[in-house]
Amino acid sequence: MEKRFVSIWFRHLATDWFALRQPHLKGLPFVLRTPVHGRMMITAANQVAEARGISTGMVLADARAIFPKLEVLDDKPDLAEKLLTRLAEWCIRFTPVVSTDLPDGLLFDASGCSHLWGGEESYIKDIIRKLSGRGYDVRAAMADTQGVAWAVARFGKQHIVDPGKNIEALLSLPPEALRLEPETIWRLHKLGLHKISQFIRMPRPALRRRFGQHFLSQIDKALGQQLEMLSPVIAPEPFHERLPCMEPIVTAKGIEIALDELLTKLCLRLQQEQKGLRSAVLKCYRVDGKIEEVRIETNQPSFHVAHLYKLFGLKLSGIEPALGIELFILEAPKVEDYTPKQEKMWDDAGGLEDIRLAELIDRIASRVGMQAINRYVPDEHYWPERSFKRVVSLNEKPSTPWRTDRARPLQILAAPEKIEVTAPIPDYPPMLFIHKGKLHKIVKADGPERIEQEWWIQNGQHRDYYQVEDEEGKRYWLFRLGHYHDKTYQWFLHGFFA
Repeated sequence: MEKRFVSIWFRHLATDWFALRQPHLKGLPFVLRTPVHGRMMITAANQVAEARGISTGMVLADARAIFPKLEVLDDKPDLAEKLLTRLAEWCIRFTPVVSTDLPDGLLFDASGCSHLWGGEESYIKDIIRKLSGRGYDVRAAMADTQGVAWAVARFGKQHIVDPGKNIEALLSLPPEALRLEPETIWRLHKLGLHKISQFIRMPRPALRRRFGQHFLSQIDKALGQQLEMLSPVIAPEPFHERLPCMEPIVTAKGIEIALDELLTKLCLRLQQEQKGLRSAVLKCYRVDGKIEEVRIETNQPSFHVAHLYKLFGLKLSGIEPALGIELFILEAPKVEDYTPKQEKMWDDAGGLEDIRLAELIDRIASRVGMQAINRYVPDEHYWPERSFKRVVSLNEKPSTPWRTDRARPLQILAAPEKIEVTAPIPDYPPMLFIHKGKLHKIVKADGPERIEQEWWIQNGQHRDYYQVEDEEGKRYWLFRLGHYHDKTYQWFLHGFFA
């Protein structure tokens, strides 16, 4: 695929932003100021002020002498960087790779994007139209390299540079179009070299001796002979699909059709690469600049379109299209290798190998939340609270079997809770115990079961566990910490039986 880049130049970035926040400034000449070495300097001027001869870099006093009624506002530190970052995030609708280009521009890697708009001309016009509609004075150009796109956007008269026409596009432009240092530009003009055509074909050794290696590097970048990287504000996910809309989508049916098309494309790609998604995000870019998001997660890697569509379908009603959605992006930020499963509902492992069980859990989790569903496997420990662990994947195998020779409660407390007991008898459970202010009379009991400390982990006293039942038929798991005759023992509640 041939590389194509777009450069966008915001001719009056800061003043346009102030005019949007203070509409009364539109049509008035105004500037932004900041103190520099004890003098007030103009850091930005709007188009009306420029038409009266006021420019950036001028001393404010001189500007007032030209136009006494000039409106003056204080500039904001880092305003350009913050503005460009926000605009770059908004421009994700045009391409997944958008980078800021300080102090007043953006750069796109638009390779393979323009056909979605019906061609490069329509693509560029739509970019200009929508940014202008947001209140910014912009120019844009598309070319094979970032350097040529940047040059033509600022100094050229065209929007599209045909593939392979880099040199031709640069010849009539001034040296400033090569993004050179101010001193180098001044020296070129002093030598009478006012157009790129006057020096671009000169011998390289002579140019290097006169202007340095950086001068040649800028030429090479513009001509595509030296690689120039973009740093996108949002790194695109490796697995994603985009669907721009010629007309804004405002209906639920339209959103469903867009989701189905995106899922079909994404899942086909995943299947071809033997991958399955574990999480996916549907991003809906609205006409007003806001983004609606819907996120799903799965327990196992999946590229099953119908199943994933059902998971999204439970949440689509939460999408508010407002004036319309103009771009849909489906991303899979978490992807894992997919291995085919034998499709049977139950097997010796309790059905965990069946993909249908994973899909059932996915549907339940989409309603109650993934955090509400946990799977536990036995762990190789004697101490009860360490004898099991939580696992994320349904595919993880237990390292040891569940203990079945001794009864264990359905619910074990994360930390044992201290209780008060009455009428204790050596090596017998208590007759009464008080838990959280409530008195329980024990009518049945079984035990003790002694569990020693794991000395290789920590030191401490042993526990003697008892299964008890109170007068209401509720069953508890109690233990005494330490020997009865030590007089330092304590009683705890550790779990609840069904």
